[in-house]
Amino acid sequence: MRARYFPLAVFANVLCLCQSYTLRSSVSWVVSSNDAVEDADLSEEVAPALLVDGAGLWKQDSSGELRVKPENENVAQLSSRLFSYRLEKVKKSGSGSPPPHQETARTARYIAHYSDWGHLATISTQDQIKGLPFGNIFSVSDGALDNSTGVIYFYVTPMDNTVSDLKSNPYASLTFSEAEGEFCRKMVYDPEDPRCARLSLTGKMVEVAPEELGFAKEAMFSRHPVMAKWPVGHKWFFMKLELIQVWLQDWIGGVSLIPLEDYFKATPF
Repeated sequence: MRARYFPLAVFANVLCLCQSYTLRSSVSWVVSSNDAVEDADLSEEVAPALLVDGAGLWKQDSSGELRVKPENENVAQLSSRLFSYRLEKVKKSGSGSPPPHQETARTARYIAHYSDWGHLATISTQDQIKGLPFGNIFSVSDGALDNSTGVIYFYVTPMDNTVSDLKSNPYASLTFSEAEGEFCRKMVYDPEDPRCARLSLTGKMVEVAPEELGFAKEAMFSRHPVMAKWPVGHKWFFMKLELIQVWLQDWIGGVSLIPLEDYFKATPF
């Protein structure tokens, strides 16, 4: 019986000696099982320096994927957490209570403004799922916390599969859930409960024009300050969603298709 399990034991030992990788978009980050990484120095002096020297952290393997160079273990461990690093503390004003559910346009603007991230669905250009839906998470902003526009801005890289999809078909749907905030948890609403509002914005993704770049930059970086120090080698640029439809479910009894004029006239405050 012992001999029967011997190969499994050897295989387990080999696995313990290997580094593991996790895939985030088209970039693979080294993940160490060493708990010491939690005590690593993630001060403002360290993390931006790593990002500025981003070109030195990446290499391309035979499969075409970009991987963090594992030669320097400390740098590799830090790089696995760079995109979670917060450059500065931002005082986020409270979003208050949601509007009454009967005020559908205002509810839609409330969710769009106070959501920091959403799920973007595109038509895939990836070989194995070409022509099928593909969803991805993006940080977003419709303006600084004290200035809501209803226009959703993105900060993206051509290295992302979703951006490749948009080059082929620029139409996409962005979905938010009120479950991102505290309201649904306080009310003990399941995320699929109709009273826990859901908002889907469908439209055309376009690159932000030069005259609008200043506003897009302020909108994104004021809400997501770490983005300002992301690796320049990834060729980040700003996009926005030009709306075609605003779909909202915020109560029992059906959904609301909100006219664009009503959506933009409403205010979340």
